[in-house]
Amino acid sequence: MKENRSAGADTDKLVIRHSEENDIRDMVRIYAFARKFMAENGNPNQWGPNQWPPTELLYEDISVNKSYVVTADGRVVGTFYYDFGQDVEPSYRIIYDGSWLDPSPYGVIHRLAGDGSVRGIGSAAIRYGLEQSGGHVRIDTHGDNKVLQSLLTKLGFTHTGTIYVQQDNDPRLAYELCKDFS
Repeated sequence: MKENRSAGADTDKLVIRHSEENDIRDMVRIYAFARKFMAENGNPNQWGPNQWPPTELLYEDISVNKSYVVTADGRVVGTFYYDFGQDVEPSYRIIYDGSWLDPSPYGVIHRLAGDGSVRGIGSAAIRYGLEQSGGHVRIDTHGDNKVLQSLLTKLGFTHTGTIYVQQDNDPRLAYELCKDFS
């Protein structure tokens, strides 16, 4: 099992690994915390109304090795979905009010959440995606998710347009970063 230790002041103790079925309870707990946090911080609609993500999807993500957990001192403190390839995200095939920066294969990060006990989970997960993809990541978020938008801007992502996802009718802000890691 490949582990990735993240570097940085807030993330020295974070380890990223593939999720396993015995992580589901922690993942469900983390997503419940994230939904509550988002609602309390002006973003009640991204995951709240439909209790996103459903547990069945978490099992599916694990079965195809695209689910990850972030641990600190052996505790699961964060989770996210990561995939890489050409057109790996069907929702990204149509982008409104803009365009993608680079048509090459990209990494995509979804369902990024932490339990609030450790700082730097979002940065660590995004850096992991950038390392795995050779520096090309696309990500989207709800317009009310100011926390993630701020992080993406801080990390150098460009807002490229608007996309729509299957789970609801709310538009999502699309972001992309193309960074040369050679």
